[in-house]
Amino acid sequence: MTNYRPGNPQSMPPVVKNIIIINVLIVLLQFALGKSGINLADYLGLHYWASPLFRWWQPLTHMFMHGDPYDVQQTLMHIGFNMFALWMFGRILENMWGPKRFLIFYIVCGLGAAVCHMGVLTFEYTRFYNDFLHYQAHPGYSEFLIFMRHHGLDINPVYLKEWAQFPSSPDAIRQSVDFLNTHYTGMINEATVGASGAVFGVLFAFAYLFPNTELLLIFPPIPVKAKWVVTVYALIELFSGIQNSAGDNVAHFAHLGGMLFAFLLLRIWNNKASNRFY
Repeated sequence: MTNYRPGNPQSMPPVVKNIIIINVLIVLLQFALGKSGINLADYLGLHYWASPLFRWWQPLTHMFMHGDPYDVQQTLMHIGFNMFALWMFGRILENMWGPKRFLIFYIVCGLGAAVCHMGVLTFEYTRFYNDFLHYQAHPGYSEFLIFMRHHGLDINPVYLKEWAQFPSSPDAIRQSVDFLNTHYTGMINEATVGASGAVFGVLFAFAYLFPNTELLLIFPPIPVKAKWVVTVYALIELFSGIQNSAGDNVAHFAHLGGMLFAFLLLRIWNNKASNRFY
């Protein structure tokens, strides 16, 4: 038996409810395993396709994980925002579409976000690796500084001041190559987690279907139409993704990817619905 009632925006439909439950349970499992020194993101988080940690199931499983098992505050904020947005907007969509269509939509948006994120990483990491190969062929103090600035890296190796006094030091050159190699390895082995891509797809679908519905912002507390809220969100994500600031660990293009695939899927469904009349 279920309390699901199609068309009732106030009911808690089964897919949204179970997605929230699964996400909460996995976060609890992350914390439990983290106490034993096991990071579940190494297995279920999304890794770059060229990483030795990449597994075929990660484009799906990464969207059910959140935060860092060693940072409670960050994890609670991450899952809290995503699950609140899913509950607020996802239940309306599921009650309108039904469980099957909503689940397909949610998974497609999450997978689409992963595809877009991998595409951006491939572009960024390939450029970094090619520049790294060029640096290895022509290493030097000035070349190292140019490389670091070009890729937005902090220039803080402890040997840098000493290297400035002896630019031709072979030890400093070797350390710089080791530093960049370690940095590259760390990049490709970093895991991406979170339901944000799928949730941003849900936000887009709500604004697409109910563009003039007014949403009350938290700060400042003023009503704004859904279409403008999502438009501003998308522009912020695009700007932040292009900016690529040092220390920014948010997958902005994954969020945009979720929106993009939401738009494509909605268009496909609309075209199929229209074709039934011909």
